[in-house]
Amino acid sequence: MAAVVSALIYPTHFLHLGPFDLKLFQIPEIDLQNKWVILVIVQLVMFGMGTKMGFRDFAGVAKMPYPVFIGVGLQFLIMPLMGYALAKFFAFPPEIAAGVVLIGSCSSGLASNVMCYLAGANLALSITLTAVATLLAPLATTFWMQRLAGEFVEIDSLAMLGQIVKIVLVPIGAALLQDYLKHATLPMRKIVVATGMICGVVCILLVINSWLIKDAYVLPLSPAALEALVIFSGAVTFALAYHFIASRLPWIDRNMHVISMFGIVFFTAVTTAAGRDNLLVAGMALFLAAVIHNFSGYTLGYLMSRLAGLDKKSAITVGFEVGMQNGGMASGLAGLMGKLGTVGLAAAVFSPWMNISGSLLANQIRRHNESKASNSD
Repeated sequence: MAAVVSALIYPTHFLHLGPFDLKLFQIPEIDLQNKWVILVIVQLVMFGMGTKMGFRDFAGVAKMPYPVFIGVGLQFLIMPLMGYALAKFFAFPPEIAAGVVLIGSCSSGLASNVMCYLAGANLALSITLTAVATLLAPLATTFWMQRLAGEFVEIDSLAMLGQIVKIVLVPIGAALLQDYLKHATLPMRKIVVATGMICGVVCILLVINSWLIKDAYVLPLSPAALEALVIFSGAVTFALAYHFIASRLPWIDRNMHVISMFGIVFFTAVTTAAGRDNLLVAGMALFLAAVIHNFSGYTLGYLMSRLAGLDKKSAITVGFEVGMQNGGMASGLAGLMGKLGTVGLAAAVFSPWMNISGSLLANQIRRHNESKASNSD
């Protein structure tokens, strides 16, 4: 809320950073909407989210396949369709309407896990649902954006799939790699470290080549392929470096989620500043859409889970997973599309509201359960 209000009052302060004169050298002005700035920050957000995951979280698929199937299915069915319906009902401008579909088509984030913990719901199921939905996001989000948001703006499915892989699978994969290193045998650790060192050298050579030689590439690859190679090799190198540092400074790993938190605040502020004029016109309608979208997810997720035969705790968990989306992912995608101030506007409004409503609902459920338990005693 502070980020939104500040960005509305002082929008220019949240669109650029610098320049800075440090006497010995100068730092030029940084455009905070630059696609590389957005890519790095959203990857850090997703990496921070990934550090709270592990391969063990996916074991829940084997232990409770039916609840996972129901939860993921409802999440990627209810919310995109509800987003599309609200975009049509409120008759938002095309790019803002596409943003409403986008936030509905994204996977859930770590906030839903926190809410399930506070509510005393099925936390193990929540963590598994978040992990599985995140890995399915490249396919599910791309599918719904092409099918639904394509009515409002032009969607390049292959380009969007590649962007989601870069901002979701690559950093999550890097986080899972460093988690694997915590438990890997010595021979496997040596293999991973050697692979990471090779990737680091490749990444450095490619970056130097692109900076100094510009268009004269050493490898017979297209610029897009070279960019992908740099990103993947850089992710492996970053995972190893992070593991090395975190193993010696454990507090870094314990507080990595704070980076994700500040990343979300960054996107909220920059998006609000970039889309200030649109927000002043459509802000109230977007807020109403956020409330309806969010509570529809909670309600339909819970009721349909109960109809599918899930127990009450699991149904509450599915309700939170369905009702809460990954705002960082939506903002990152909008930024990489070059439409942070329009397509990203829904994420800037929906994300704060989801966290407020989720907190209120989770605490209400917890108080109800505590009161019920004390009465039964």
